[in-house]
Amino acid sequence: MSGSVGAGTSAGLDAAWCSPIAGGVRLALQVTPNAKKSQVIGPLDDVLKLRLQAQPIEGKANEALIRFLAELLALPRSKISITHGQTSKKKLVELIGAQLTVDAVVYKLLSTIA
Repeated sequence: MSGSVGAGTSAGLDAAWCSPIAGGVRLALQVTPNAKKSQVIGPLDDVLKLRLQAQPIEGKANEALIRFLAELLALPRSKISITHGQTSKKKLVELIGAQLTVDAVVYKLLSTIA
């Protein structure tokens, strides 16, 4: 059990919702659709809570999630994929990019919280 992820030393955060994978980062998210605006709410237990300004029908919320993350993280949408939870509020999302680090992603996402 010595293989802990040393995420968030810059902000002193234990970002269990953000972990490294080969070639990028994996996010554990809890998404609430039908919000007034899309925004990062903050960490809750082992997920990062987000609100999306999209209907949860016909994949619109999933498309909005990918667009939202691409904009926040300055990534092409093609580098973001929902690997688990297509029809669930809890989702696993993989971000692919050699420049991505857990600390950088945590910082960018949490810095948007108002």
